[in-house]
Amino acid sequence: MSATLTDTPRTGRTPGPRLLRGLNWLVVRQHRAALLSLLAVMVLGSIWLVYQRGEMTQALEAAGWPEKQPAQPTYASTGLSLTLTALSGLPMILAVFLGAPLVAGDQEHGTAQLITTQSVSRRRWLTAKLAWCYGAVIVSSAVLSAFFTWWWKPYRSVFPSLWPDGQIFDSTGPVLPALCLFLTAAGITIGMLLRRVVVAMAVTFVFAGFIEVLWGELRVYLAPSRTLTYPLDADMPARLNESHELDRWISSADGHLYGWGLCSKATEAASDACIKEHGIVNNVYEYLGFDQMPSMQWTGAGILLAAGAVLTAFALWRVSRSPL
Repeated sequence: MSATLTDTPRTGRTPGPRLLRGLNWLVVRQHRAALLSLLAVMVLGSIWLVYQRGEMTQALEAAGWPEKQPAQPTYASTGLSLTLTALSGLPMILAVFLGAPLVAGDQEHGTAQLITTQSVSRRRWLTAKLAWCYGAVIVSSAVLSAFFTWWWKPYRSVFPSLWPDGQIFDSTGPVLPALCLFLTAAGITIGMLLRRVVVAMAVTFVFAGFIEVLWGELRVYLAPSRTLTYPLDADMPARLNESHELDRWISSADGHLYGWGLCSKATEAASDACIKEHGIVNNVYEYLGFDQMPSMQWTGAGILLAAGAVLTAFALWRVSRSPL
């Protein structure tokens, strides 16, 4: 007598209800190792960030901060360096080890052809995989970014990296989730086109490295620069304390700009003569202010998310037009 799908198992136990069914259950089961790994990274990483913040707080309080500025070894620990390195490398790791094999692995092993010959369309199958992948990437990276921002913001004056540096700017606020999502989408697209896991991972690694360099060059253009003019002999205004210098000049009373080093002479008398000869009376400082950081981050995150959306739309379009 043949058994049917509705028969009670031979164990005599009726299977309990599943939280997930159909395609979602299949995707989660297929990628459960990657999803559980991301969950573990998020939980353990959050615990690590809380611990490191506590360690820094104790060290700074013992050193008398903020009344006294502590020596750098007090706060520049191995744990902090490891944290900055790990957060900076997270987008590339996700792109190479999660994005690149996501579809390429199914193509290489024939799983994609098997699944899409059933009642599930190629687009629906890919949409389910992308939804779970993107959801896991956004949630895990957003939680880690939130914990690191909570650590960094009140203690930013004693961090070895300044706010415009990639290790800080790209690891706080919305930038880390957006960058992770974009590079993961890039890895998925590259894997879909190349159809081989190892090759796709190698190409994704190179592409992610190129994007990191390019992003570092574009970061300062995410907000309009500001210019401040103040007297030549005056101290730098306090509002420039956390600013990021883009350029600096000296100028005459009529506003003519000269290079900063024009009157850097061997002797003070020669410098004074140069200043008098050119009528120089002001310093001109071009900068990005710390208060511009949130708008820069949201602008950058918007650009990255838009690029990720384009890659996703291309992947969905291609999978509906070409066989896997």
